[in-house]
Amino acid sequence: MQVGDSCSAARDCGVGLYCGDCAAAGRTRPSCIRDLAIQPTTIVKGLPFNRYSWLVTHNSFSIVGEPSRTGVERVTFYNQEDTVTNQLRNGVRGLMLDMYDFGGDVWLCHSLQGQCYNFTAFEPAIDTLKEVEAFLSENPTEIVTIFIEDYVHAPMRLSKLFTAADLMKYWYPISEMPTSGQEWPTVTDMVAKNHRLLVFTSDASKESSEGIAYQWSYLLENESGDPGIDPSACPNRKESQPLNSRSASLFMQNYFPTIPVESEACKENSVGLPQMVQTCYAAAGNRIPNFIAVNFYMRSDGGGVFDVQDRINGLTLCGCNTIAACQVIVKT
Repeated sequence: MQVGDSCSAARDCGVGLYCGDCAAAGRTRPSCIRDLAIQPTTIVKGLPFNRYSWLVTHNSFSIVGEPSRTGVERVTFYNQEDTVTNQLRNGVRGLMLDMYDFGGDVWLCHSLQGQCYNFTAFEPAIDTLKEVEAFLSENPTEIVTIFIEDYVHAPMRLSKLFTAADLMKYWYPISEMPTSGQEWPTVTDMVAKNHRLLVFTSDASKESSEGIAYQWSYLLENESGDPGIDPSACPNRKESQPLNSRSASLFMQNYFPTIPVESEACKENSVGLPQMVQTCYAAAGNRIPNFIAVNFYMRSDGGGVFDVQDRINGLTLCGCNTIAACQVIVKT
């Protein structure tokens, strides 16, 4: 069975699909829904990194049902439903990770007021980074980007963390990052040099002290939370330059509400996201989002964020309405 066909179990659906519903969009009867991205670089190869659009999970670590690692019941919001390893296998190529000093180490926490508590903590950050390392090791042509919401204040602690996770061998150095809106290297060159991990931090001081790129020196970004899902406007995040600026060649589009509601995500990703992409495309001076960040990325009424990503890449890379159609053009 294909996308939208009625189903009763996952085995009824084809590869890259699961059986689910979307009551929020009025679809209460289970049907086959996409859960796998098409990597644009497998169809249109060798272009600069900033020509492609990639799927990002907001608070990638904040997973429903994740057991407490502190012995205290967790009190926080959740944003995803499966492991980081599974997210990467399903085609996610960007991870948003909130890192804090906690218990003498760096932990991933979904917290408040810049402080991690035992009831907002998820796990030591190195555990998630080891999942990233395993994925990059097993997939030598893939590139992953990490966006750190950075509350780590202990000196050199982040550098030591990435070293301990054995990720420095994939590190994209700041010295080679383009500035002033210039093109990025091609994905072919990045893979050849093994520069397959891009890491950005929200703490500007880390660029000089630890060699971690300050996010808004290289990336434009719209407002997150509720302002980022209002289709009447697409304001830039206050740390970012205006979206129509040409000071950076990467653009992150956030699309997730301030308070995540798991059951509403299928409608948000299917109905609201395509509308918001159009709004932000215009606000950014007809620039595509290189990163699309969402909650509960697998939830939709059929194609969801995967279809949106396919359409963006198709239109950008070959002028087609989906990336799959580019394959025919490339072959001919």
